[in-house]
Amino acid sequence: MTTPGRAPRGPGDDQEGLFDLPDGPAAGQTGGARGSDGGVPGRRLVVETDGGSRGNPGPAGYGAVVRDAATGEVLAERAEYLGIVSNNVAEYRGLVGGLRAAAEIDPRADVEVRADSKLVVEQMSGRWKIKHEEMRTLAEQARRVLPPAQVRYTWVPRAQNKAADALANAVMDSRGTVHRNLWCVDAGTAGASAAAAPAPEGVAPASERAAPAPEGTAPPSASADAPAGARQVRAVPGEAGVPVGASGGRGLPEEAAAARANAPRSSGTPLPPMNGNPVTVVLVRHGVTALTETGRYSGGDTPGPPLSPLGQEQVARAARIVHRIGVDLWPDLPAPSALVTSPMLRARQTGAALAAPMALPVAADDGFGECRFGDWDGLTPAEIEAGWPGKVVDWATTADVRPPGGESVRDVGARVARGLRRLATERHGSTVVVAAHTVVIRAAVGLVGLSAPARWSAVRIPPASVTIVRVWPGVDGDGRLVGDLTVVGCPCELA
Repeated sequence: MTTPGRAPRGPGDDQEGLFDLPDGPAAGQTGGARGSDGGVPGRRLVVETDGGSRGNPGPAGYGAVVRDAATGEVLAERAEYLGIVSNNVAEYRGLVGGLRAAAEIDPRADVEVRADSKLVVEQMSGRWKIKHEEMRTLAEQARRVLPPAQVRYTWVPRAQNKAADALANAVMDSRGTVHRNLWCVDAGTAGASAAAAPAPEGVAPASERAAPAPEGTAPPSASADAPAGARQVRAVPGEAGVPVGASGGRGLPEEAAAARANAPRSSGTPLPPMNGNPVTVVLVRHGVTALTETGRYSGGDTPGPPLSPLGQEQVARAARIVHRIGVDLWPDLPAPSALVTSPMLRARQTGAALAAPMALPVAADDGFGECRFGDWDGLTPAEIEAGWPGKVVDWATTADVRPPGGESVRDVGARVARGLRRLATERHGSTVVVAAHTVVIRAAVGLVGLSAPARWSAVRIPPASVTIVRVWPGVDGDGRLVGDLTVVGCPCELA
């Protein structure tokens, strides 16, 4: 395809044939989230949750409210007196209760959890470790309620979490339980549910409590002059110009730290506006194996060798880098929330090491498997040259040359393009870590950078290095991926 004003492309100098993909959105369209099994997307819900303990540990309870994300309408309420437990345990019990209520409404739902506990938000987002045994158990219960890919976590000030807070305090006073469903289609069922669990003393019925601003609109405290979609910096006691005590006196250091963490920070030059939100893809090459260390080709034809001791050390270093993404490295990016691996053993081992510190869910994807080298698998470049003179260079620098029984660079690029499009459609707005291989990562860089497949071999991808690209759900006028490069080949030795 030739665009007016652009020089004609020669053989191997374009990306033709890499984007004829039936499973992605058409040019100019924005992909939407899908259900956890790739089916029809569910509704969008907001879970507001809180927990408290009078004495810490002391008499404790939690409250949770489920709202429609678009309208702010209350769909369900949960609250329970818990006996003598700590404040943090009560907060986690509220998270589990709120997620269970959301799952009853729609198990495919895209859920945003809003909590005023920085601990819960940071731990469930994978940025902080969970050391307390009971809290680890409750965190696992929360992850089992809904697939983690359907849930994201947002810290809010206590003042924006009043409904859940009121429920928690009410059941601590009454030592009772609230289980109220307002979403049932049958009016009689909804009424019976509400009647069976009247509002605790001091808590107005859901219909009488003010709903928060609908998703996408500014909250009452936001600046009226802020442009649509701009992130608001929240006023927090102890920050410049904000008096201490303005939040009611609870958790001031935690709220200040959370506000600083939520303030917008940039690590790159803004791009022109694009449709939808991009997926951030963190591509990590596996660590070295015995074949890597001896300079032999190791492709996708077989499961392949395991990581060597040096390779294991390398991926542990890479994990430390990945764990900091969205925190103090590239802080404008979302923190990783899922991990995909190539089916090769060395990539699966790398993925396991990367996922463990953040408890990320892991899935395998054949689309990110290493290039199949066919008859060249296990050979050194010199051995290949002896048997197939000139073919190694031809394969690396000509898009459509295949090793005997193997794949061309363009072949690999086509399946990597499909994989990136899937992630952009299904995971937009989030960060996904991909444990993969040299040729795969080169293809991703070339696809996003709009370079020709014949030139992809010029990109150096060291073992256990970190490469970050962003990909938008749509495609450009030539049907190519729309994305940008954040970093290419960041060495693990920096960790």
